[in-house]
Amino acid sequence: MNNTNPKVDFYFDKVNKWQEAIAQLRAIALDSGLTEELKWGQPCYTLGKSNVVLIHDFKEYCALLFFKGALLKDPNGILIQQTENVQAARQIRFSDPLKIMELKSVLKVYIHEAIKVEKSGLKVELKKTKEFTIPEEFQTQLDQSSELKAAFEALTPGRQRAYLLHFSSAKQSKTRVSRIEKYTPQILAGKGMDDE
Repeated sequence: MNNTNPKVDFYFDKVNKWQEAIAQLRAIALDSGLTEELKWGQPCYTLGKSNVVLIHDFKEYCALLFFKGALLKDPNGILIQQTENVQAARQIRFSDPLKIMELKSVLKVYIHEAIKVEKSGLKVELKKTKEFTIPEEFQTQLDQSSELKAAFEALTPGRQRAYLLHFSSAKQSKTRVSRIEKYTPQILAGKGMDDE
């Protein structure tokens, strides 16, 4: 593997239960001719300035994540949408390193298709912010405060979506109300959830 990036080595050198599996995924990704980079603390494989595939590991599995996985054909039925709110990316998950070797040729086909998608310039049609559900508790606050409504509408679409997803993900109304109260000052200040 002569096209490895030394900045990424630490990720593969750390000892954990997925060490062997992620090393196999690295070899497959590098064999595709993509450039290995470190993004978000993860090994990311790029074509020019575009992210194509990422390796990441979790407690229960490790995965190969395709940034535009929603555009890939999936004849083997192995692409997984992480959550209902993930629009573009899809994962192939592994809980057994042996499965990676069994699927090696299939993984190469998926990576090459992802490269073709990137070269073609195709884009995933993302839902517009107005298509996201506004939780009832937040809608009530927006209706009661024109200042909050104006501040929320002035946020970038990405910041609006982040708030809507965060508020909506709470199962109980009191949790949604608590989250809305916590972030109202941020919204009024024109900031996203993670902005300082």
